[in-house]
Amino acid sequence: MINLCALFKVPELTINLPHHTSFTTTRPAQPRAVGEGALTVTSQPNGRTQIAQLRQAGSTKLVFPQNHSPTLEGIIVNTAGGITGGDRFTLTATAKRDTRLTLTTQAAERAYRAQTGEVGQVTTRLTVKAGAQLNWLPQELILFDHCALQRSLAIDLEVDARLLMVEPIVFGRTAMAEKLHHIRFHDRIRITRNGSPLYLDGMDIVGDAAAHMARPAIANAAKAMASLVWIDPAAASKRDALRKMLPPTAGASLIAPDVLVIRHLASDGFELRRALIPVLDDLTNNSLPISWRL
Repeated sequence: MINLCALFKVPELTINLPHHTSFTTTRPAQPRAVGEGALTVTSQPNGRTQIAQLRQAGSTKLVFPQNHSPTLEGIIVNTAGGITGGDRFTLTATAKRDTRLTLTTQAAERAYRAQTGEVGQVTTRLTVKAGAQLNWLPQELILFDHCALQRSLAIDLEVDARLLMVEPIVFGRTAMAEKLHHIRFHDRIRITRNGSPLYLDGMDIVGDAAAHMARPAIANAAKAMASLVWIDPAAASKRDALRKMLPPTAGASLIAPDVLVIRHLASDGFELRRALIPVLDDLTNNSLPISWRL
């Protein structure tokens, strides 16, 4: 007699095998990806930003392309190739005083189908000290049907710290005719300055995302979106110019004299990227990471 559990969604399956000794196998734990990265950067006397501390473990790797800029560029790599239920990823980064740091991803991240009851978790905590500049520029997060993901991004700024943050999301790939009818997606963004809330955002979608996004008051059938926050003394003076760069499905608003927020909807990931890259080019002085163009 043999018990088979791993391949069936039943507590136990028993098959009688005559003339053989009985034995039992237990349900094996499904393999799950765990990744952790921790980075601290400091400023050199010549103004260049250098790594002070770096730790990486599991499925999270950080690589730093050589460049001739005072800004340090880090590329986050998920060697697991995506995120599914039960995966755990954590990233912490601190930009010390007067540093310049850009963080991006190697490619679009993917949230794949999860098993029932399992949720993937991605937690990011960023600290930007006085006089420092952080560009948080991950590429798209692509959601797949039956994905389950809980994601949080917390950014703490000190006085006169500057920030450029973008978070693009794609709700299924249009070229593959994908529709998201069963997903669980919880997303939180929190930006504080000296501990006080500056920008709080949240999204919870459980169930039929395609039907939800199709509602005119929600997204009018858009399948991609992006949130962009730019915190800089020049934000107010550039608002009108940025508005002219945006399509009718996007808007730019000042929520504080130095805080500009852009909300962007698009028919698919391609249209989102085509409209978003010129804006990011402008806000980064044409220093958008090369991985965005591959």
